[in-house]
Amino acid sequence: MRLQNILIVLLWCFSQSDASHADDDTAATQWTEFRGPTAMGTAFSDSLPLRWSNQKNVTWKVAIPGHGLSSPVISGQTVWLTTADPDQSSLHVLRLDLQSGELLSDTKVFDHDNLWAIHWKNSHASPTPLLHDDMCFVHFGSHGTAALNSSGTILWTQRLPYYHHHGPSNSPVLVDDMLILVCDGLDHSFYDDRVIPDAIAPQFLAALDAKTGEIRWIKPRNGRHSYATPLVINLNGAKQLISPGGDRVVAYDPETGEEIWWVRYDGYSLVPRPVFGNGLVFVCTGYDEPTLLAIRPDGTGDVTASHVAWKSDRSVPLNPSPILADDQLYTLSDAGILTHYAAESGNVVWRKRVGGDYSASPILHRDRLYLLSESGTMTIVSTGDRYKVFARNSVPGTTLASPAVNGNSLFIRTNTHLFRIDEQSGATTDSAARSDSPPPAAKTKQPNQPPIEIKADESPGIRIIGKGT
Repeated sequence: MRLQNILIVLLWCFSQSDASHADDDTAATQWTEFRGPTAMGTAFSDSLPLRWSNQKNVTWKVAIPGHGLSSPVISGQTVWLTTADPDQSSLHVLRLDLQSGELLSDTKVFDHDNLWAIHWKNSHASPTPLLHDDMCFVHFGSHGTAALNSSGTILWTQRLPYYHHHGPSNSPVLVDDMLILVCDGLDHSFYDDRVIPDAIAPQFLAALDAKTGEIRWIKPRNGRHSYATPLVINLNGAKQLISPGGDRVVAYDPETGEEIWWVRYDGYSLVPRPVFGNGLVFVCTGYDEPTLLAIRPDGTGDVTASHVAWKSDRSVPLNPSPILADDQLYTLSDAGILTHYAAESGNVVWRKRVGGDYSASPILHRDRLYLLSESGTMTIVSTGDRYKVFARNSVPGTTLASPAVNGNSLFIRTNTHLFRIDEQSGATTDSAARSDSPPPAAKTKQPNQPPIEIKADESPGIRIIGKGT
């Protein structure tokens, strides 16, 4: 599995060599955007910690001012975060020293009269920053977008006014020299009576010049609101920007904003970021009854009837993004149900109840999945045909932000602190792995409910369609 992961990252770096990432070492070991170097949650570290607590294996723990749900991103010796001060109606970018956790700078990027009312489970600083070429790009939805240099000095700001409904969520994406932003909302204010006289459109995509912040193109789109970060894929030498909307997923030409193909579905408030592999794009379709779609991305126009290879409606996540491990696809539902699919066919290999409630997206490291619940518990489980629980570790606080990795370090953001966790001397080894171990009763809402067992040849909730073109 380790050799396979190395080959995967080398191939990925090669395919992206003309796009938005730095050299191979940076792409392989540092976490510079939402969901890391592949944008799909895979960590290519030599090792990651297996055991920790509030004190054990914690290199540092730093209080984070304000409130935010963005993931940390890391480049060189600097950790970047965004946060909001709702009392002062200000939005900030924080720089921390990687080795000590010391706060290096706190840049107030935007200062408003007041911030929009948003959903109680969101924050005004939820989109994750993006690092590239000594620049940090941050997006706060309708409140503004900015670029900073490596010292935290503002280089440019831009504002794309729209009604962002539940609040900002979509993280920025870099394609060549363009910063792509998804701005999906409503045509009116939902939580208060604010009016935006210069709103661009209810939903649209925008491409900004990464160096200047000037608008390259804007593409309005119709449909329901969405909060999913798009994914850039390379198909036969051509880039596609896969952007799930509330009721359809669209592949765009990132150079022009023109639509290439789309698939329709019933949904809204879509959150999970897509993943791509084995010739398929995997998309979760949002609230209230989500479906997992496996789509062949080689079509044009409306391919709903022709290019959906398979779909599943069992235990599909509303918030956590899917994850791919070679030809294995994993989804983690908000209620803590982990499902292992054969990626190409959609057959269910197993389905297990991990326990807990989840919003953060999983991390894959070698043959392990790192699953962070909303209560601060990280469950480390195996990939492959046999489900194993290696460890469960907790930190105090609420954890809705997705974790990050840099080198062999794991970073967890709670509602109050940022933790850097490292494997240190005396740490528990892999021999402590437990097979099919149920979670402790105190950590599970339904302690008496047995794990869900599904045989490898059973596929409840799966329907194979569109095998033709």
